[in-house]
Amino acid sequence: MKILSTVFKYFKSSQPSRPDLRHVAVASLQDRWSTYPSSGLKPSSLATILREADQGNLLRQAELFEEMEEKDCHLASVLQTRRLAVAGLDWLVQAYSENARDQEISAFCDEQLRTIDGFEYAMTDLLDAIGKGYSACEIIWGIRSKKAVVERLAWIHPKRISFWNSVTPRILTDEDRIRGIEPPPWKLIFHRYRARSGHDTRAGVLRACAWMYLFKNYAIKDWAIFSEVFGMPLRLGKYEPSASQADRDALVTALRSLGTDAAGIISKSTEIEFVEASQRLSGTSNPYETLVNFCNREISKAVLGQTLTTDTSGTTGTYSAGKVHNLVRLDILKADSLALANTLRTQLLTPLVGFNFGWDHHVPYIIFDVKEDEDMKAVAEAHEILGRMGFPMSLEYLSDRFGIPLPEAGQQLIVDQKTQKTHEEGPNSRGSGGGPDDENLLSKTILPLRSWGAMAITRHDKPVIQAQQELEALTQHALQASAAAAAKMLVPVQELIKSGADLEVIKTALLDVYGDLETQDLEEALYQAAVLAELRGRLEGNGP
Repeated sequence: MKILSTVFKYFKSSQPSRPDLRHVAVASLQDRWSTYPSSGLKPSSLATILREADQGNLLRQAELFEEMEEKDCHLASVLQTRRLAVAGLDWLVQAYSENARDQEISAFCDEQLRTIDGFEYAMTDLLDAIGKGYSACEIIWGIRSKKAVVERLAWIHPKRISFWNSVTPRILTDEDRIRGIEPPPWKLIFHRYRARSGHDTRAGVLRACAWMYLFKNYAIKDWAIFSEVFGMPLRLGKYEPSASQADRDALVTALRSLGTDAAGIISKSTEIEFVEASQRLSGTSNPYETLVNFCNREISKAVLGQTLTTDTSGTTGTYSAGKVHNLVRLDILKADSLALANTLRTQLLTPLVGFNFGWDHHVPYIIFDVKEDEDMKAVAEAHEILGRMGFPMSLEYLSDRFGIPLPEAGQQLIVDQKTQKTHEEGPNSRGSGGGPDDENLLSKTILPLRSWGAMAITRHDKPVIQAQQELEALTQHALQASAAAAAKMLVPVQELIKSGADLEVIKTALLDVYGDLETQDLEEALYQAAVLAELRGRLEGNGP
């Protein structure tokens, strides 16, 4: 403990007392310029670019990855989908604990993050690490009311990052564009994509997509050349063996004119035939399209982990398979949001708390709201079944579960038609001796016979649907009335299970407990339900 205390004191004393207000990675016009490494890209040149990145020189790899997104529509789409899926989530700052000081720090950090100019765009910039393996933003600090605040987060172009003779990122400046400088403390947010182990420069999904991009480019280029050459039908001229040289020259001229002017004059002794080339690429025999589609599927797998949320062509594009593939996207979304939240907490909230409250205070968490798509109808039906079984549920729980706020005083309520009819045709409308106290009696353990009878005894000339609704209401009240009796009866069994005995002991003890179960209340409830069901059947003309 003494060693840990000494280390913590050293860490606290080594931290700066105020943030660095300078701009380190100033945006330059040179960031727009590119060497365009994708022009004439070949396997050998691609391998050279990747080797340079392994050695710490990321310039050409960063430019290549940027061009890949510009030129490949499919790649740009899946990467944008991956980034925006996280950037579009709701988020909140959660306090480290319920302590009053931690709550104050959490409220301060939440306010600061929500007042940062373009914070949502900064999160999208940091998520660029998904493709390139890393992404960086410079923290532009400011002082307001003696508080250190974050004015904005300035994105740093990936080619301004270098690992020259270093395992930590360095920033290339206009003064030093070869080795770069070490960023000042708490001045840089460096987000890493950790989908797999390895160095930051080799972790991005674009590294895996680079080869598919190259092969796809070859296929599209060859496809375009083929379309240019064979897109128009081949013009084949035929002449008689007795044709003169002048007739042959005129035929050649006519063929050339047909290619440009679509008009020409030929002799009757000659013939022009148009040969279509479309059958060469008909059906599934188009090798260019097959290769392009294969590369697109491989890119989708690398970026999204699956293919059916982007491509439903073929016989595998079924709805059920698409739902399974969407679960893969959900796992990736959770991992991406968790990684971004950890980066923001350790590299943004930590200095924000340290500069304003001290480096020995707890740092709050950033929580992204990742929710799975649910079939709310199925959820509601499950809760309805549990309610009929007598499972206790609070209104507050249901309000939170379904996102429906509880009604406030004075608000008009929507009443279920079935419930309203049941109450209107209750004891007061039948003259069966019931009164206002019947509603309170429904909540007792055993529902009295006259309260059930008020709902069960109805006119025999009612429509079938209304009679069915009344029977359902009767069943619902019977289940509610018997729930407490059933719970009381099972108390000895629950105590036996809670005792912690093993399974064999419980099996033996259950035989002894069975004779002591209090079943009188439940028997009475079942008897009353059976009597009322019999009465209802006779009134409707279905009984003896």
